[in-house]
Amino acid sequence: MKKVLISIILLIVSCGVFAQKQKINYLTTFDDKLFHFGFTIGMNTLDFNVVNYNPIGENPNFTPSPEDQIYWDTDIRSDVATLIPGFTVGIVTSMRLSKDFNLRFLPGLSFGERQLTFNRPVKDINVYEEDLSYYTIRSTFLDFPVLLKYKARRINNDRPYVIFGGAYRHDISRTAQEDLIKLKSGGLYAEVGGGWDHYFAFFRFSVEAKFSFGLNNQLGDLPAPTQRLYYAQSIKDLRSKIFTLSFHFE
Repeated sequence: MKKVLISIILLIVSCGVFAQKQKINYLTTFDDKLFHFGFTIGMNTLDFNVVNYNPIGENPNFTPSPEDQIYWDTDIRSDVATLIPGFTVGIVTSMRLSKDFNLRFLPGLSFGERQLTFNRPVKDINVYEEDLSYYTIRSTFLDFPVLLKYKARRINNDRPYVIFGGAYRHDISRTAQEDLIKLKSGGLYAEVGGGWDHYFAFFRFSVEAKFSFGLNNQLGDLPAPTQRLYYAQSIKDLRSKIFTLSFHFE
């Protein structure tokens, strides 16, 4: 019995010593550097915040289309019904401003698409099908975000953070005069998000979620007269919304 009691006491003491043993902290001077660089890969979903004329006759430039039964009092509504995953790649450039703040520039390239649905069948002269349930808008963005990163206190090899700032995006997708819905090429965005840094022996890995809110109306000019114009004429304001889940390696 005495031997068992001694063994239990030794086991408890050993567990206590093991529990108090500190973890190995990696890259302890990483955040003290003025600059560091890396790359990022991620996934995105593109969305629109759509404001429609209700009815379409509120648009002073609207032209009725009797052959399609579209008149001044016709109510045409549109929205994005399904979010489709896209892909993002980029370069990370980070500058230390203070102990808790970094200025980050993350130029990159994003690919994605949006399906704009209407409350009536979509007739597009570029597609052989007579009546579509949605119109697809594909985009390839050159991204130029500039963000402030505020870092919380480091806990062993982990450090949460928040980000906020702005971005300019330029859509380099090929557009045609007869696109049913035409978009402007450039736009400004407000961005906010958060993430988690984890320090490994040779690099820092970060998981980051970010929301981007378009500040400009992205609706472009009307398509060529060979298209049905009332789809674009029914939209008053079209602003992009983007969610990005990124994985940074620095």
